[in-house]
Amino acid sequence: MQIKHNYNELYVTDKYEFNDIAFQNLMQQRIINVLLICSNYDYFMLEEDGRINEKIFLEYASINLRYPPQFTQACSSEIAFELLEKKKFDLVITMLNVGKIDAFEMAKTVKSKFPAIPIVVLTHFSREVSMKLANEDLRSIDYVFCWLGNASLLLAIIKLLEDKMNAEYDVMQKGVQAILLVEDSIRYYSSYLPTIYKAIFDQTAELMTEGLNEHEKMLRMRARPKILLAKNFDDALSLYQKYNKNLLGVISDIAYPRNGQMDKESGVKLARLIRKEGSKLPILLQSSDEWSQDIINELSVKFINKYSKILLIELKNYIKENYGFGDFVFMNPEWDVEIERASNLKALQFKLKYINPKSLSYHVSNNHFSRWLKARALFAIAKLFEPKGLNDFNDIEEVRSYLIDTIANYRKTKGRGVIASHIDEYAIFTRLGDGQLGGKARGIAFIDSFIKKHKLMFNWENVVVSIPKTIVLTTDLFDEFMEINKLYEFALKDISDEEVIERFKNAAVPERMKIYIEEICKSIREPLAVRSSSLLEDSHYQPFAGVYSTFMISNNHPDMNVRRSQLEQAIKCVYASVFFRESKAYIAATSNVIDEEKMGIVIQKISGSAYEKRFYPTLSGVARSVNFYPIDPEKYEDGIANIAFGLGKTIVEGGISLRFCPIYPKKVLQLSSPEYALKDSQKEFYALDLDSDKFHPAVEETVNLLKLRVKDAENDTALKYVASTYDLRDQIIRDGVQEGGKKLITFSSILKYDVFPLAEIIQKLLEIGKNEMNNHVEIEFSVNIDKTKEQPQIFHFLQIRPIVAAQEKMQINLDHYSEKDTVIYSKQSLGNGILDNICDIVYVKPDAFDPANTKLIAETVERINIQFVKNKKNYILIGPGRWGSSDPWLGIPVKWAQISAARLIVESGLKDFHIDPSQGTHFFQNLTSFGVGYFTINPYLNDGFYNVNFLNDQKAEFEDNYVRHIRFNTPAVIKIDGRNKKGIIYKPMN
Repeated sequence: MQIKHNYNELYVTDKYEFNDIAFQNLMQQRIINVLLICSNYDYFMLEEDGRINEKIFLEYASINLRYPPQFTQACSSEIAFELLEKKKFDLVITMLNVGKIDAFEMAKTVKSKFPAIPIVVLTHFSREVSMKLANEDLRSIDYVFCWLGNASLLLAIIKLLEDKMNAEYDVMQKGVQAILLVEDSIRYYSSYLPTIYKAIFDQTAELMTEGLNEHEKMLRMRARPKILLAKNFDDALSLYQKYNKNLLGVISDIAYPRNGQMDKESGVKLARLIRKEGSKLPILLQSSDEWSQDIINELSVKFINKYSKILLIELKNYIKENYGFGDFVFMNPEWDVEIERASNLKALQFKLKYINPKSLSYHVSNNHFSRWLKARALFAIAKLFEPKGLNDFNDIEEVRSYLIDTIANYRKTKGRGVIASHIDEYAIFTRLGDGQLGGKARGIAFIDSFIKKHKLMFNWENVVVSIPKTIVLTTDLFDEFMEINKLYEFALKDISDEEVIERFKNAAVPERMKIYIEEICKSIREPLAVRSSSLLEDSHYQPFAGVYSTFMISNNHPDMNVRRSQLEQAIKCVYASVFFRESKAYIAATSNVIDEEKMGIVIQKISGSAYEKRFYPTLSGVARSVNFYPIDPEKYEDGIANIAFGLGKTIVEGGISLRFCPIYPKKVLQLSSPEYALKDSQKEFYALDLDSDKFHPAVEETVNLLKLRVKDAENDTALKYVASTYDLRDQIIRDGVQEGGKKLITFSSILKYDVFPLAEIIQKLLEIGKNEMNNHVEIEFSVNIDKTKEQPQIFHFLQIRPIVAAQEKMQINLDHYSEKDTVIYSKQSLGNGILDNICDIVYVKPDAFDPANTKLIAETVERINIQFVKNKKNYILIGPGRWGSSDPWLGIPVKWAQISAARLIVESGLKDFHIDPSQGTHFFQNLTSFGVGYFTINPYLNDGFYNVNFLNDQKAEFEDNYVRHIRFNTPAVIKIDGRNKKGIIYKPMN
């Protein structure tokens, strides 16, 4: 018996065969072999961080392709040319730094020999790179992309090129949907594409899990919406005219080239043209300028500002709301408010039964149902719904019945899929979650790989070289935490750090994170460090070292619930640190959008031993493969290390540490005389308080750290490995811990007598790290020597990051200079090149300087800096001692954000105030990574020249008791000779 329907029998689908298009015929052209030209380090970052091979493998398996793209790496242009001659490649991706030949010259050579191969350049975002690109001939390059440490960009590049290759057949002939993106800014389309593709993949994956069997799931992925990228008006118009019948929408910048000339209204003109045709296609315009609401309303478009702090979140939300991604949202058209939503076909079928007629009529007349279905590759239903309008039925109730019946008939044969996961608690490096590792965890994973590759773990007798046991919570858990607690809007407000911590500590963690935390606490009972691992951290040209928090927990409470709660709170404190005032200022200063920043968490066992109620390693350290301040016979390339007794917080905060060259470990300037040793050796150290009740969520990460005097460790067995004894009567230093006398941290048993092969290990790791990264490197480590005879001593390799080289390659000779033309001449400078656009100098007045008032000086400098940031100008900053020291008696205790507009920083010694330069600190790493010029001078020791009288003679823009700001009519030219470490500031020409 046939069921009687209350609508036209021609529309009945009871016996309709819902034949979807032949998905296996889609995506026929694809990229199989990719040549990736980059350093070994960059390759590891791209491949391992995003598990790019795994992601692409799963993506290709899901679309029923047997062989995913194979990546072949070449670490230089010479090797790349050899490979291109031997093997067929479908795509070449190159980083800017590819060895002896410029990447753009290499692209021209490749294109001349292999014109069909697309070439993509990956570069890091910086002002210098932008200027370089503006002056390059890019005709041989298909696309230039900006890599922000987000490995999903590589996946987006491959998909963009495949979409371009397959659009003609898949979109034109088979009805696959497309999104037209019009954007000429490399910086922005590099951010947009991964965001849009992620929305597409999430959307398709969501559909696959809820509504399809495994076979259909594999095939339907091929029909996901494609992205078509245009970088000018003419290309955009051409793509629109060709594919307009199958476009989900248009996302367009407003100012971009039209007819070969920059047109500030191109996007508006494109939208006007589309609306002229009567199209209701969703259009999103975005610009760094505000636009009239009248124009936006006239064109029926949406608008977002490119300077929005949550730009990518707004973009993602727009796509979900307008392209049929996410839930189907039933709206009340009169009030423009949501009245109901459906997350899948089953829910849609159910809610159609009672949704009010006005809402139903609104959605049918705007083709919202067919758009929602197309976005899910449900073309079989969409093609039935799309041509039918209200006029094809007698009333709205007939429409309702037709929609419900058709969905029900389609759903009768569809199934679901499930995904499961588990924890591997025995691995030295465990990854939990489906997102990215973040910068710090990437570095740790890279270290783990090269320790194995170079067989370093047992290379030294009775010593184990390893990373600590590490568990990473990936960035998607951060996303989920922020979303379920609706924290973004709150956290982005101008609020105090204490308010941020309070809200975050009371927020709920995702259910799967609770399971992970439980498993971690079950498998580890030793003290843990909970560290940040953000996407931007430790990346090339994105220096975020030391910006976010690290919290340590004793993890020793007898109650499992207490340990679990403390680990959860520590994780939430690290999440909160993204939104602390200093972090926000830092992100703004690095030209990043805060919603691009995602936080992974690194949970590591802390290296060390317990001494009564405190826990710490024998030593912690930082080493660099270059030494900007070599003392004969040391050379620039010999490297430098800074080590400290106890936890590494002493070093990264700029406290007193021991500085030595790994090639000459017995030659230590700080220990060259008893007077130096007494003055310049470490007086205090950090340890973790093992009283678990001392930890509580707080802004300060030192909440449960003990800052102790060296004298407090006299009964700890660790001291015998690092201390010497000063004999007051004989006024000499005796190696080792002796009865009586003052204990000095000299590390003599390690550096002079090789109780532990520290210098040799550091040399080896710097050498390998430099080769693997094609760059000079900085490493962090900790050492635990105080072990039983049965246990090996431990060298824990904690972190590795590249030291960013100066961008300018010019040769500058400063061997001869005239003091009458000079403000400052330095024999110890960092950087390379010429700065000729700075008219302002801010300096601490040497004659008025008082170490007791360095905090007041820091506050004054910050106020001046704020004005420079506001006016987008730079200045030269000169002052005594260490800039950035947390100890106000060693220098001016500024944070980086307080001097962020300084383009050249000078550390000057005074007659009675001689301090070592700021090497070994995160602050120093950030200065060098930003390409800020850096001078050290001490005229009182004949080290450089400082014409402070000339500065004092100039009219002051601002002056107080300690600080003076002067402005010249013409720039004070700065020249830096990076090869010979000399620098000069010339007097302005006027």
